[in-house]
Amino acid sequence: MKERIIPWIREYVKKSKAKGVVLGLSGGLDSAVVAVLCRKALGRDKVLALILPCHSQKEDIKDALILAKRFNIRVKSIDISGVFDNLIKILPPADKISLGNIKARLRMLILYFFANRLRYLVCGTSNKSEIKTGYFTKFGDGASDILPIGDLFKYQVKELAKDLGIPLAIIKKIPSAGLWLGQTDERELGISYQELDDILERIEKDKRQLLSKEKVAKVKKMIKDSEHKRQLPKICYLTRR
Repeated sequence: MKERIIPWIREYVKKSKAKGVVLGLSGGLDSAVVAVLCRKALGRDKVLALILPCHSQKEDIKDALILAKRFNIRVKSIDISGVFDNLIKILPPADKISLGNIKARLRMLILYFFANRLRYLVCGTSNKSEIKTGYFTKFGDGASDILPIGDLFKYQVKELAKDLGIPLAIIKKIPSAGLWLGQTDERELGISYQELDDILERIEKDKRQLLSKEKVAKVKKMIKDSEHKRQLPKICYLTRR
């Protein structure tokens, strides 16, 4: 996988006439893999990884810094907890999902600030399992210029991580977007990544499903309900096309 992705990153950045890439480094698996792929594709001086804690777990920040040090990745840390706190003070009370989405969108705002300032591309870290089911924040972590692992299921990202030498602590970490305390991907999705990947891959390859009809129906509903997230905004055309 890396033999195809690394030259793809290099070629796309060159074709875009960008000077490099900027990405968010969360301390999780996906961003670790993308950061290392970009580092191998472009070198140290053309990759900037931003650590953007927002009331985040200290362990996540620590893992992000360990990853950056191991692979000699240029990193900058900006704590946005105060910005988030001041913003929600002027907004009406909201549920944890709405507030969590603000965190994701704040992070993307900062990534694009640095991209504009440095003439870089924003490199997204979403994988195929998340994209297919809409498990991302629209205009938050779902906003980017390139998606190097966007065609890899979660299990494939894990395989690639082992091949790249990502620290075992990151590979084995329970997947979480870190948008609120105790949040985990699988709890929010209502299905394990192992089951999700199996169902998605069988849908993609038109193979017979092995898991329960209820779980398959659940995944298909997630795909259908999140279709708007994978499309550009609809235009009300007034002229004949």
